[in-house]
Amino acid sequence: MSELPALVKDLALILIVAGVVTLLFKKLKQPLVLGYIVAGFLVSPHMPYVMSVLDTGNIKSWADIGVMFLLFTLGLDFSFKKILKMGFGPAITTVTIIFFMMTLGICVGYAFGWVKMDCIFLGGMIATSSTTIIYKAFNDMGLRQQKFAGVVMSVLILEDILAIVLMVMLSAIAEGSGADGGQMLNAVLKIGFFLILWFVVGIFFLPWLLRSVRKLMNAETLLVVALGLCCLMAVISTEVGFSSAFGAFVMGSVLAETVEAEKIIKVVEPVKNLFGAIFFVSVGMLVDPAILVKYAVPILVLVATILLGQAIFGTFGFLLGGQSLKSAMRCGFSMAQIGEFSFIIASLGLSLGVISSFMYPVVVAVSVITTFLTPYMIKLSVPACSLLEKYLPKSWALRLNRITISQSSSQSDVSNWKKLIRQMVINTLIYSIVSAATVAIMLTFFLPFCRRVLPSGWAQLVCGLATVILISPFLRAIVMKKNHSEEFKALWVENRYNRFPLLFTVLVRLAIAVAFVFYVAHYLSDFSNAILISLGVAVVALIILSRVVKHRSIRLERLFILNLRSRDIEAQVHGHRRPLYEGHLLDRDVHIADFEVPADSLWMGKTLRELAVGHKYGVHVSSIMRANRRYNIPDGESVIFPGDVLQVIGSDEQLAVFGHDLANEIYEEDNELEKREMKLRRIILGSNSKFVGQTLAQSGIRDTYNCMVVGLEEGKENLSQVNPAYRFRQGDILWVVGEEEHLKSLFEI
Repeated sequence: MSELPALVKDLALILIVAGVVTLLFKKLKQPLVLGYIVAGFLVSPHMPYVMSVLDTGNIKSWADIGVMFLLFTLGLDFSFKKILKMGFGPAITTVTIIFFMMTLGICVGYAFGWVKMDCIFLGGMIATSSTTIIYKAFNDMGLRQQKFAGVVMSVLILEDILAIVLMVMLSAIAEGSGADGGQMLNAVLKIGFFLILWFVVGIFFLPWLLRSVRKLMNAETLLVVALGLCCLMAVISTEVGFSSAFGAFVMGSVLAETVEAEKIIKVVEPVKNLFGAIFFVSVGMLVDPAILVKYAVPILVLVATILLGQAIFGTFGFLLGGQSLKSAMRCGFSMAQIGEFSFIIASLGLSLGVISSFMYPVVVAVSVITTFLTPYMIKLSVPACSLLEKYLPKSWALRLNRITISQSSSQSDVSNWKKLIRQMVINTLIYSIVSAATVAIMLTFFLPFCRRVLPSGWAQLVCGLATVILISPFLRAIVMKKNHSEEFKALWVENRYNRFPLLFTVLVRLAIAVAFVFYVAHYLSDFSNAILISLGVAVVALIILSRVVKHRSIRLERLFILNLRSRDIEAQVHGHRRPLYEGHLLDRDVHIADFEVPADSLWMGKTLRELAVGHKYGVHVSSIMRANRRYNIPDGESVIFPGDVLQVIGSDEQLAVFGHDLANEIYEEDNELEKREMKLRRIILGSNSKFVGQTLAQSGIRDTYNCMVVGLEEGKENLSQVNPAYRFRQGDILWVVGEEEHLKSLFEI
C-alpha cells in the first residue's frame, strides 16, 4: 500500500487540532482567529511535546491561497459606491488614524534600534485595526446595532482598502530598497491606474457574462466560476507587478456590484473559512516562545502604543470626521487592536526577505494581547469620556458634543461649478485610462500580429485604424460628455463671463483626445509633428460628427450604468434597500437598525400589539422584511414570523435593550430531544380493550395519550382511513404513531 502524502497528514493534524481548539475558544467566547493561532503553535516545531507539521512549505502555499480568498471575500463585502456615499468624514478619520499609527510604529521601531525596513513594516502592521475581532466584540457585547458601531465599521472598511494599497506600496519600497517620495507616488499612481481600469472593464463585462449564463448557474458552477475569476485576476495582478491578494480583492469588489454577489458570498464562505483557517494556523506556527521571552519588553511597549495611540489619535480622527466627543471616544477605544492585515503584512515582509524573523511572532503576540483587551477598552470608553468631560472646560465639551448636529444641519448645495468640474474630471480620467489601456494592448499584441501577416506599411495602417476605431467612443465621451448637462446649461445662461471658462474645459478635453490620436500616429509613422497634430484634430472632429460613434458611445455607457446599478435594482425590486429618510434623522441618538427574528423566538406568532414594543422599549418598527417583500408601517395586528427582519427606529440604549430581549427570549433547548423520536406501532384491540365500541374522538387516543391513528388495517394493500363515526370493534388492527413513552401508556390500556 502506498505511503500517505505528507500534505494529507499535515492537513489532518491541522484541522483536528484547530477543530478542538476553536471549539474550546467558542465555549470561552473568544475570537476564533486566536484559536487558530494557538492551534498553529501547538502543531509547530516549537512545541516539542505534541505532533508537528512535516512539510511547512506546503502549508505556506495553502496559507497564501487562504490570504487570497480572505481578500476576495473582503472585496465581495466592499462597494465603491458605498464608499462614495460615506462622504469625507470616514475618509478623513481613516487617513488620520493610519498616518499617526504608522508614524508611532516607525518611531517605536527606531527607538529599539531596529533596521529601517523593520520599522517601516512595523508601522504598517500596527496602522490598521482588525475588522474580524471588532465585529466579533460588538456582536458578543450586544453593541452591533448601536450607531457608533456602524461608524466604526465604515472606517474599518476604508482601513482594509488602504491596507491593500499599503501592501502594494510596501512591496514597491521593499523591492526598491528605499522609501523616497517619487517611488511612493509612482506606486500610488500605478495602483490607481490599474484599479480604475480593472473596475471599469470588470463592471462592463462580468455582469453581462453572469447575466448571460444565469439559467445555467447553480451553486456548484457559481462557486467554480467565482473562484476561477478570483484566481485569474490574481495571476493578472502578479503579471503587472502587484500581489495576488490585491488582484483577488479587485475581483471581489467587481463581483460585489453584480446581482449574484449575495449568492457568491454564500458559496465561497466555506472555502474561505477552510483556507483562512490554514492561514491563521500558519501564523501560529511561526510563534517561537524563546523570541517572545527575548522581546517581552518590545511586545509590551507595542501593546501600550496601540492602546494609547488608538485611544488618543483614534478619538482625534473620529472628531475630525464629525463625531461628537462621546461617540469619537467610543469609536477610538474600540479600534485598539491589530489583526489579520498585520499578519498579512508581516507575511509579505518575510516572503520578500526584508524584515527580521523575530517580527512575526512579536506581532502575533501583540495581536493576541490587544484582542483580549478589546472588550475592556470598549467598556472603558464611556467612563473615560465622563472623566474627560469632568475636567474639560464646559464650553469645549459642549462645542465638541454638538459637532455632529451642527454638521448635519449646515449642509449646503454644492455649486454648479464644483459639480460640473468634478464630473468632468472623473469622466475624463476614467475614459483616458480605458483608452490608454486599449492603446497599450493594441500596440503590444495586435501590432506584432499584423506585422507577421501583412507588409510593414499595411501592418502599421491596419493597427492604427483598428486602434482609433476601438478608442473612438471613449474619445468622443471625453470631449462631449457633460457639455449638455443641466449644470453646463445653467452656467452658460447664468452669466456670460462663464462662457469662456466653459469653452476652455471643452478645449482641454479636446486636446486630450487629440493627444491619444497623435500618440498612436506618432508611434506607427515617421511624419512630422505638425502633420500628426493636424491629423489628430481631423480624426477627433470626424469622431465627434459621426452618428455611428455617437450611438456606440451612448450604448456602451448605458450598458455600463445598467451593470453598475444591477445590484441596486435587484435590491429595490426585492425590497432590501434602506429607507431614504435614514439620513435625515438629525438627532444623533436616533437611528435605524435591523434585527432578525431568531428561528426559535418566543415572539413568533405574536402581533406587534401583543409585544407592545413601543410601550416596553420606546422604539418604532418602521417596516418588516419577509422573504423578498417589505411591509412598511406595520399596524398592531402585524404578526411576527421567524426570519423576519425588523427595521427599528430608536436610540442606542433603546435598541440595545430591544436587541437583547429579541435575541434571548427564545425557546429553551430540548435536552431530551432523542427521547422525543416518533415511532409507528401496530395495536390489536382485544376483548378487554376500553376502545372497543368507541369512536376515534371518544377514545382520546390523540387528546389523552398524544398519539395519532394513521389508519385501520383491513387486509388491503393500503391502510384505510378511520371514519369519524366508526366505532372500534374487537380484533381491529390500528396503526398508531407517537413518542415512545406515550405509546407505552397506550399499550397498557
